[in-house]
Amino acid sequence: MNADITELRDFYATRLGEAAVRSVAMALGPIWKPIPQERLVGIGYAIPYLDKLATDSERRLAFMPAAQGAVNWPVHQPSLTALVHPAELPLGDACIDRILMVHALEFAESPTEMLGEAWRVLAPGGRLVLVLPSRRGVWTRFEHTPFGSGRPWSRTQATQLLRETMFTPSGFSDALHFPPFRRAGLLNIAPLWERMGRRGWPIFCGAIILEATKLVYRGIPVTHREKQRLRRLRPVLLPHGAPALHR
Repeated sequence: MNADITELRDFYATRLGEAAVRSVAMALGPIWKPIPQERLVGIGYAIPYLDKLATDSERRLAFMPAAQGAVNWPVHQPSLTALVHPAELPLGDACIDRILMVHALEFAESPTEMLGEAWRVLAPGGRLVLVLPSRRGVWTRFEHTPFGSGRPWSRTQATQLLRETMFTPSGFSDALHFPPFRRAGLLNIAPLWERMGRRGWPIFCGAIILEATKLVYRGIPVTHREKQRLRRLRPVLLPHGAPALHR
């Protein structure tokens, strides 16, 4: 099930959505290393985080999956958004310094293809940052937030997928340690819950954040068809009883 763009926009316009942005942005801080004049792409619905983290970037774009829909961004300025297929990004090879995926991988039909395309457009040594709903978190149990939709991930699952797609995990963080309150009175104490959760129950966070680096030298996977072709090309020795050829 894909998240709808209007539902994502409406969620982040609420006080709960604003609290979620603060929590995720705080968790991104330690692993968001500055890149001079970076070229940054957000995939999924990364707009709230691009506004906070991409102020010094040389170029920034927001790519939104076709199944999700798209909205204009930035507001009252020339649009930097595009409706794309996550497995076929309209970018050249090795032209992006960093990719931020939020509300993207959990809705992907093929997470491997999505990360493979991200590997293609990233420059050597480029960085990929994933924000994923945590499998053990409370947020995945509630449907009034986008973190309760799609496929939740564990740190082990996400790390294994990154390695399979030729990324090297280089950083980890977590966010959303407070329950997804709806009442304004409870949201006022969300920062207190967040601080307590980081110390007391980090394993039950609502979102996990992973940073990975693109490997410069990537192996080419051998498909099943290629394996069959290699078997056919394997040399076959003649048996000892084969007759000699006449001149």
